[in-house]
Amino acid sequence: MVTTRCMLGTIAIATSMLGSTVVTGQAYPTRPIRIVTSSLGGGVDFAARLIAQVLSSSIGQQVIVDNRGDHVTMEIVAKAQPDGYTLLITGAGFFIEPLFQKMSYDPVRDFAPITLAVSPPSVLIVGPSVPANSVKELIALAKSKPGQLNYASAGVGGASFLAAELFKSMAGVNIVHIPYKGSGPGLTDLMGGQIEVMFVAASVAPPLVKAGKVRALAVTTAQPTPLVPDLPTLAATLPGYEAVAIVGVYAPAKTPASLINRLNQEIVRGLNQPQIKERLLSIGTEVVGSTPEGLAATIKSETIKWAKVFKDLGIRGE
Repeated sequence: MVTTRCMLGTIAIATSMLGSTVVTGQAYPTRPIRIVTSSLGGGVDFAARLIAQVLSSSIGQQVIVDNRGDHVTMEIVAKAQPDGYTLLITGAGFFIEPLFQKMSYDPVRDFAPITLAVSPPSVLIVGPSVPANSVKELIALAKSKPGQLNYASAGVGGASFLAAELFKSMAGVNIVHIPYKGSGPGLTDLMGGQIEVMFVAASVAPPLVKAGKVRALAVTTAQPTPLVPDLPTLAATLPGYEAVAIVGVYAPAKTPASLINRLNQEIVRGLNQPQIKERLLSIGTEVVGSTPEGLAATIKSETIKWAKVFKDLGIRGE
């Protein structure tokens, strides 16, 4: 009898603990969630606010977007408690910048991937006076004038810089990088003839092309995209070319897998709502909505690709 009572007591305790665990898992979240992201404005911030909106609607808690400077953003989330209440939404610079300069965080060690949320492509454009109407013609022009053509970007590590450097590497051309403080001044100089080449967001190119201010040659996605349906891909001329921005959602390292999976399901479901996809398409962004493992694999493959490009071209931090 004593043994039976002891066994019953043990079962009761175990059942109570299991019930507590289930209730705790079901209760998350019990307070607001904070999404830390880059500075106010721009595609990453827009995506973060849409994700906050869909996540808040699905989990019944307020989701706050906290805009910080890029490097501070990573540090805040890397040091946060791994409890599902502090998340990071950021672009590819998160894992690209550590390739050419020392950072205070490690993109793999300090973070847990949740989902590759959206992927904004870029468009290769040239100034109206540049005598090239295709990627093939631009490559021929650049080879005939090595070091005489210039391309604009917002600085080392950004989407436009990466797209241009991959183009240079794969095409075997020498086009000089001219960094600007933002894409606006670079576009102004491109339209004015001071710069010949630039990669811009897919939402930026169409109105400029329509106004006759620039000429669009190709899109940086591996396959044609509905964002710019009339443009060929660079991969059609340079097989294997692909350079798209990667906007991912992350949690601090050691966040429980149950929370990672819950957040992944809620965010991916929200992003695939027709009205949300349409809003993102309107700013030149395509929804991806990957698994956590999918984002981890993307980071690994992209890191290998860009490390090789940087090494081959001798790129160093500025």
